[in-house]
Amino acid sequence: MTVTIFLGSLLLAMAIGIPIAFALLISGVALMWHLDLFDAQILAQNVINGADSFPLLAVPFFMLAGEIMNVGGLSKRIVKLALTLVGHVPGGLGYVAIMAAVILAAVSGSAVADAAALASLLLPMMVAAGHNKERSAGLIASAGIIAPVIPPSIGFVIFGVAANVSISKLFLAGIVPGILLGVALALTWWWLVRREDVAPPKRATRAELAVALREAVWALGLPIIILVGLRMGVFTPTEAAVVAAVYALFVSMVVYRELSWHQLADIFRASARTSAVVMFLVAAAMVSAWLITVADLPSKVIGMLEPFMGNPTLLLIAIMLLVMVVGTAMDMTPTILILTPVLMPVVKAAGIDPVYFGVLFIINNAIGLITPPVGTVLNVVAGVGRISMSQVTRGVMPFMLAQLAVMFLLVLFPSIVTVPLRWLGG
Repeated sequence: MTVTIFLGSLLLAMAIGIPIAFALLISGVALMWHLDLFDAQILAQNVINGADSFPLLAVPFFMLAGEIMNVGGLSKRIVKLALTLVGHVPGGLGYVAIMAAVILAAVSGSAVADAAALASLLLPMMVAAGHNKERSAGLIASAGIIAPVIPPSIGFVIFGVAANVSISKLFLAGIVPGILLGVALALTWWWLVRREDVAPPKRATRAELAVALREAVWALGLPIIILVGLRMGVFTPTEAAVVAAVYALFVSMVVYRELSWHQLADIFRASARTSAVVMFLVAAAMVSAWLITVADLPSKVIGMLEPFMGNPTLLLIAIMLLVMVVGTAMDMTPTILILTPVLMPVVKAAGIDPVYFGVLFIINNAIGLITPPVGTVLNVVAGVGRISMSQVTRGVMPFMLAQLAVMFLLVLFPSIVTVPLRWLGG
């Protein structure tokens, strides 16, 4: 009955168009009434405590870094470097999109920001070269969702806070799976365009490559600073976010000089609006998380999944299928905040490494960003690329299937995540 009241009130509130943050509060209040625990002070206290978290400070700073990168020329130079490196091979512009997405992912951590940058810079070039617009838009959308997997990742920050798991370990564990997602996209793109008669751009000369590398070296320095700093214990993930924002600001204004003082106000406003939405979602979700614990919902879920508890692989497959279904109707952040407090006790009871599960969980949620009908990244690419949502959806399907294959490969072979993590000292 408790599970029914929680899910029923949440889904009903969402169905009538109430924003997810308020829907979470409504479901929390409904549970409070059911458990005879309603108290406005408890409600307010949990909302305040939900946002009062030092690790969560990483979210607004990583978002600010992403905004600065797109406006300040860092993203543009990363794309130019990828173009000079692999643009000349058959289907080269697609590989440029994938390579640029992987590099951008190691800088911003935001799928929406990366997809918007790639769509605005590369989609017109791919269409002008003769590539199918649907397929090109689908590739760019699927490449954009690598951002929540490769560190620094906003998704890992939110999951780490909600699950009480080391964010630094999550960052290190996401490197290899993120690269595998890029490799899967490259193989799929090669298979799809192998018969296309599209003339690739002319091979860049050594001088052009040297210029592109020299211009991009400042942008490429950021992921190195963040990863080395985290690995060596120089700073925490939250401090890394501040370093990323300050570094991007310095490079954009002093080195590249593409960001002016009057543009800063718009950048700060845009990142503040996005951060406010995420932080309010987190705060509202903490009410539900507290009540989920009080109502002992995890034990009920464990009881429902009892047939799978003896086989971690089957349990993970069942959980991944559940998250995939939820991802078709809900965005990444609320999915993390709603499901994490329910699933983590199940994962721990089955003896599954929480960091390993966190990587799988974030990959699944990232794929949800390109899963219709919600598909936030699909909407972004459709809007920026001036293409219909149905066209982007058709174009993204083969790439989404390839990324799902990678996710289930990681389910079957956990060592792909755990062994590199131990090697990196996580």
